[in-house]
Amino acid sequence: MIGIMHYPKVSVVILNFNTRQLLEQLLPFVLKTEYPNLEVVVADNASTDHSAELVKTKFPEVKLIELAENFGFAEGYNQALRQLDTDFWVLLNSDVEVPQNWLKPMMDLMLSNDQIAAVQPKILDYFKRDFFEYAGASGGFIDKHIYPFCRGRVMNELEADNGQYDDAKPVFWATGAAMLVRANVYKALNGLDADFFAHMEEIDLCWRIKNAGSEVWVCPQSTVYHMGGGTLAATSPRKTFLNFRNNLCLMTKNLKASELVRVLAIRLVLDGVAGLKFLVDGKPGLTWAVVKAHWAFFIKFGYWASKRKRVPNQLPLKQHTGVYGHSLIVAHFAKGKKKFSDL
Repeated sequence: MIGIMHYPKVSVVILNFNTRQLLEQLLPFVLKTEYPNLEVVVADNASTDHSAELVKTKFPEVKLIELAENFGFAEGYNQALRQLDTDFWVLLNSDVEVPQNWLKPMMDLMLSNDQIAAVQPKILDYFKRDFFEYAGASGGFIDKHIYPFCRGRVMNELEADNGQYDDAKPVFWATGAAMLVRANVYKALNGLDADFFAHMEEIDLCWRIKNAGSEVWVCPQSTVYHMGGGTLAATSPRKTFLNFRNNLCLMTKNLKASELVRVLAIRLVLDGVAGLKFLVDGKPGLTWAVVKAHWAFFIKFGYWASKRKRVPNQLPLKQHTGVYGHSLIVAHFAKGKKKFSDL
């Protein structure tokens, strides 16, 4: 057991863009965190709703970093984290409520194993507190076609939390809604990829962490409550565009060359089917978002492929923990598997 005076300093960093109301509501919970060596930071992405003024006047104990423009999720964090000198950082969404004891279990796990570079807590739904939340649940996984899913969330099916996934274990990715990360690893890998802007940048970071030889874990002994959709609604064409484009970019950067061609070809077909389904469901805006996502990706394919040179050794998928070696689409839609435990 680590003596209370020996816990390293942790910076909990909340990236904010026009979520003044959420800061006023949820920042007090963060400030009540039971951890002996903590600083709370709000990095404001040039908000226009007077968020910065709120922090200055109502939460003077919070360190405020005011960014010159809205850099998005990825570069916004990169800009803010460069201004910190602590060894451990938590990337925490502004729409997350934390209990008092949320941080220490994650730090205990992190400090127990030097190979662990990133840890996430169990993510439950803020509004339905006995259910897992979409963005992370109890640890992130991918299938062989690079579709992300979680312990507790398969596609859009969310499970009730009955303690069935309460074991701490290595996973493929940790949620960007609440991620504890070693600062030295983050810096060595140049942090989040700003070209993602938002969505799946945390999976990209975790994949690079794993390719570099470190581990990503979930610590269900820590629980937080995530509202979700605080930035872009699930039905937003912009969100659909980013999810489809960024997933293609994600695999292009991180898959071995021998795997990339095969997976890309399959994903072209599957994404086309998804676009047609949106159309049949009366959502032409989402269909168009898928088309635009593919155009945006292929126009800059050479650029994304060039990023492979800056990624540590791409390991074969089968060598990574947290990979489902089958098709999630077939398992879910053809075989009716709705729970992680069914896979």
